[in-house]
Amino acid sequence: MKLRQYRVREFQSIWDSGPIEIEDGQTCLVGKNEAGKTALLQALYRTNPIIAEDAVFNEIYDYPKREIEDYRFAVESNEREEALVVSCQYELEADDVLRVTAVFGNKVLKQKTFERRTFYGKGNSQVLLPVDEVAARAYLANSDIVEPIAERLREASGWHAFAEALAEAGENEVPADLKTLVGKVQKYGLAHYIFNSVIWPYAPKFLYFDEYYQMRGQENLNNLIAREDAGELLESDRPLLGLINSARLDHRRLVDTQNTVELKNKLEGASNHLTGRIVKYWSQNQHIQMRFDVRDAKPQDPEDMREGINVWGEIYDTVHWASTPLGSRSRGFVWFFSFLAWYEDVKRQRQNVILLLDEPGLSLHGRAQGDLLRYFDEELVDHQLIYTTHSPFMIDPQRFEHVRIVQDRGIDEKEPLPKEEDGTKVLTNVFDATDDSLFPLQGALGYEIHQTLFVGPNSLIVEGAADLLFLETVSSEFGREGRTSLSKKWVITPVGGSGKVPTFVALLAPHRVMHLATLLDIQENDRQEIEDLYKKKLLKRKNVLTYADFLAQGSADVEDLFERKFYVDIINREFAAQLAEPIDPEKLNPKEPRTLKAIETHLKANPLKSGTFGHYRPARYFSENVGALWGGVSDEVKDRFEAIFIALNKLLRKGTSR
Repeated sequence: MKLRQYRVREFQSIWDSGPIEIEDGQTCLVGKNEAGKTALLQALYRTNPIIAEDAVFNEIYDYPKREIEDYRFAVESNEREEALVVSCQYELEADDVLRVTAVFGNKVLKQKTFERRTFYGKGNSQVLLPVDEVAARAYLANSDIVEPIAERLREASGWHAFAEALAEAGENEVPADLKTLVGKVQKYGLAHYIFNSVIWPYAPKFLYFDEYYQMRGQENLNNLIAREDAGELLESDRPLLGLINSARLDHRRLVDTQNTVELKNKLEGASNHLTGRIVKYWSQNQHIQMRFDVRDAKPQDPEDMREGINVWGEIYDTVHWASTPLGSRSRGFVWFFSFLAWYEDVKRQRQNVILLLDEPGLSLHGRAQGDLLRYFDEELVDHQLIYTTHSPFMIDPQRFEHVRIVQDRGIDEKEPLPKEEDGTKVLTNVFDATDDSLFPLQGALGYEIHQTLFVGPNSLIVEGAADLLFLETVSSEFGREGRTSLSKKWVITPVGGSGKVPTFVALLAPHRVMHLATLLDIQENDRQEIEDLYKKKLLKRKNVLTYADFLAQGSADVEDLFERKFYVDIINREFAAQLAEPIDPEKLNPKEPRTLKAIETHLKANPLKSGTFGHYRPARYFSENVGALWGGVSDEVKDRFEAIFIALNKLLRKGTSR
C-alpha cells in the first residue's frame, strides 16, 4: 500500500499542518531552520515506527507547550475530545485488495483507500475503512455451503444472525474455519477485523533516520549483545547492527569464533562487500576501503570496551596508506555510511518501509549531496521516501512538483498570530511562501538555469552579450546565404568579462559530459590568463581561440572583425542623440589596432552629451537592423566570421557538428 496524504495537528510546533500530499517516489519538505520540518517527520514516524516502542504520543512532551494545561483540563472535564494528532490516508494496491477479496469477495471494499487516525497515548488509533457488510455475508454464504444452510445465511440481517445460522449447522455442513472467522468479525466488527488481520500486518513501517542514528564505528560485542537481548539498543547500535548484518557477519558467532583463519576470511569478505557499496555513491574519495577488525579487549581500550570482544570499523586510504577509525571520518561520510548500513540491512530482510530522512546529507559537500540524490534515485526506488532539507543541492530541479514548502510564520512575526495562521504549515500554493522559505528553491532553480540556459554539452565561452549578438546574427545571415554558419550544437555562453573566464572554465571543465571552447577578446594584459587556460590543462590548446587568431594583429575584439568605417557608422546611428557630432573614422588613431580602444580614446576628448558608451548597444543595433545593414558587410568581413565558424565546428565532438 501507498501513503497518499497525511496531516498533523496539535503536536509540538504544529497546530494544523494542512494536508500533505505524498508522491509515489520522493517527497521533499523544504523550509528554513526551526520551521517544523522535523516535527512533521517525527509525528508521522510514530504512527507506525519500525522500532515498536516509539509508537506513542505523550501529551506532556508533545502537545504545544503554551496551551498544554488548558488542553489537559479541557479533556479531563469533557469540554473537548482528545486531540487527533496525525491522520494518514493510504491507498491499497493490487496485492492488498486481493488479500481482502480472497476472504470476503470482490464487493466488500467500497473504496481502495482508508484513513488511520492516531491520538495521544500508546496504541490509541482509529481506522475509517468503508466496507459492505451485506456483500461480505453474501460471499461467505456462497463459500461451498450446502442448501438450505446457505439460504439461511443469505437471509441473515446481521452478523449475529449469520453466526446463529452457522452454529445450527452440523460440523460437516460448513467449514470449521468459517465459524472461527465469523466469530472474530462478530466480536470486533468487519472493518476492524479486515484492517487489523488482513491489511495492517502488511502496511509499511516508517524508518526514521537523522544524525543521532550515526554509528560510532567501534563497539564491545558483549555489551551490544546484552543491550540487544534486553531490548535496550542505543540509536547508534541500529546502523552498526545493520552494518554487521550487511557485511554478512553474525555478531554472536564472532564472539565465539575459535579459528583465526576463518575469522580473517569472514572479515575480509565483509570488508570487500561494503567497500563496493560505498564507493559506488561516494565520489568524494574513491581510494577508500572498509575494513573490520575483531579482537580481544585490552586494558587501555575505551572505557566501555575493556572486557570481552571488540569490533572496530576502519577506513583504509589507499593513497595515504593509512587507516582511520570510522567514527573519526567527516560527519558527512559517517552519516552517509550509517544510513547505507542500516538501509542495506532493511533491504536484505525485505522489510516494507517508508523512509523518513531528516536533513539527509546536511554535512555533505554540495557534490556529495548530488551523489546522495543519485543514491535515492537508483537504490530507493522500491520505497516511498520523505525527506526534509534546507539545502538547494538536495532539491531536484527536475521534480519541483515533489517539493512541499514548510514554514512557520509565527517565528518571523513580532506579534502573536491567530491559531489558524500560527505554527508549522505545509503550503500547497507557492505564492503563499515567505522569501526565507523559497530561498532553497531559488538556489536550486538558479543552479539549474545556470547549467541549462547558457550552458550546454558544447559551450562556447565568450566575454559578453555583445559577442553573443554579433556571432548569432552573422551566423543567421550565413544560413540564408549558404555560407558555413556556427553549429547549433554550440551554446554561446557570455560570462561577463575577461576576468571571469578562468573561474568559469575551472568550474565547468571538470564536467565529463561538457565540451568547452573559448572565443575571446585579447589584449596584452590578458594574454597570460588566456594562455593559462591550456597551460594549466583546463582546456586543450586548440580549444582556446581569440579574435586575434583570425586577424593580422596581436590584440583584437569581436568588433575588429568588422571594417572600422562600418562599425563607427553603427555607433553614429545608435548614439546619434548623445554625440556632439558624428565620429569620423578617419580621425581615429590609425596606430591603434583595436577599434573599441580608438573610439574610447576619442570619446575621452569628445564626451557624450549624456550617458556612457558601452559595447552592448552597438551589437544590439546591428542585431535589430541587420536587414538594412547586411549589404554593407564586405566579403572580407564575412570570410573572417566564416573562418571562425569553420574552426569552431571542427572542435565539436564527432557526430555533433550539425
